Order: sequence, then C-alpha cells, then structure tokens
Amino acid sequence: MALPATGLRERKKQKTKEAIHRAAMRLFTKRGYEETTIEQIAAAVEISPSTFFNYFPTKEDVVMLDLYDPMVIAMLQQGPKDEPLPDAFRRVLGGLDAVFERDRELVLARGRLMMEVPELRSRLWDELERTQNFIVELLSERTGRKPDDFELRVTVRILIAALYEASIEWFRHGGRTRLVVLANRSLDVVEGGGLLGSAVVAKPRRGRVRVGA
Repeated sequence: MALPATGLRERKKQKTKEAIHRAAMRLFTKRGYEETTIEQIAAAVEISPSTFFNYFPTKEDVVMLDLYDPMVIAMLQQGPKDEPLPDAFRRVLGGLDAVFERDRELVLARGRLMMEVPELRSRLWDELERTQNFIVELLSERTGRKPDDFELRVTVRILIAALYEASIEWFRHGGRTRLVVLANRSLDVVEGGGLLGSAVVAKPRRGRVRVGA
C-alpha cells in the first residue's frame, strides 16, 4: 500500500502518478492492455518515455497503483483504538463510497484487467499479501498487539478475503450494485460465521450409488 504524500514535492509526484494511471487506464480500455505501449501512455500525459520510467518500472505497475491507499490509511489511523475491526472496515468503506461511485468506470476497468491479464492476476496475490501485512502493522500500533499476533493476522486475512470476494462479485456483474453494499454484505457474512455452522449436504451424482444407500 502507498503511504500518503506529505511534502510538496511528494504531492506533485503523486499527482503525476495519478495522471499517468488514469491516462493508461483510458488507453487500456480503448485499445487493450497488450496493444497499448508505454510510448502511447507517455504521449497521453505529455511526458517522455524516460520520464514515465521515473514513476513506474513497468506497464504492470501502472495498473497495480491503487489511488485510494492514502485515504484508506488515513481513515484507519483516525479510528478509536477500541474500535472492532469490522466496524473500522465499514467506516472506511463508507468514506470511500462517493469516491468509488465517482471513479466507477476507472475502478471497474482496473479490476477487469487484474482478473483477465495473467501477469496482473499473479501480481494481485502479492499485493493482497502486502496489504494484509501493512494493515496488520497499522492495527498493531493502534491496538497494542504485536504484528505477529496470531488472532490479529487471522482476523485481518479473513476480512481482506471477504472484501476481495465482494470486489469480484462487483466486477462480475459490471458494478450494478454499489461496491460498498456488497462489501458490507461480505462483512455481515464474516460476523455471522458464514456457513460454518450449516450442514452441507452433497447431492449424489446421477448414475452413482452411495455406500449405505
């Protein structure tokens, strides 16, 4: 996850990165990921290809940039220390709702690319791991628990997995339902224990005879 920019130079650099990201996503949507070149992305932002590489090592890194990391970090840091983790995630989601609706097409395009392009899909798992570790570090400071606290790490992983599934559902249906609604629904499932307490009965396959039948 990207830390919030502080100084003037860092803020200007962040704005340029965002401009490159948005221009690249428009080109990827219009021309396709493989068909879009770094030279075309640079031209769209009126910078040279060499300047592009000052901000992103590869084309993959442009897609992997998450514009909302600084907001997520700031909102997580603002919560009370005794705030339950699901409540903290709900509060952050509520704060991002209007932003996600404003950038709906951008977020959808980025999500589709990460689902459809193999090299981006593999990078996504690494990014989720980094996100978990970062949030664990952040919450360990707030809660006083150690970063290697088993319960803390398991809880964060479960919550991130739930939000990931909400995102997949959102992408799959073209963003028809607000992302925050699906995300809150996924957190409801976690807090309710999901199907862990349900008896799952498998239907016998046609033509097969079960032992004891």
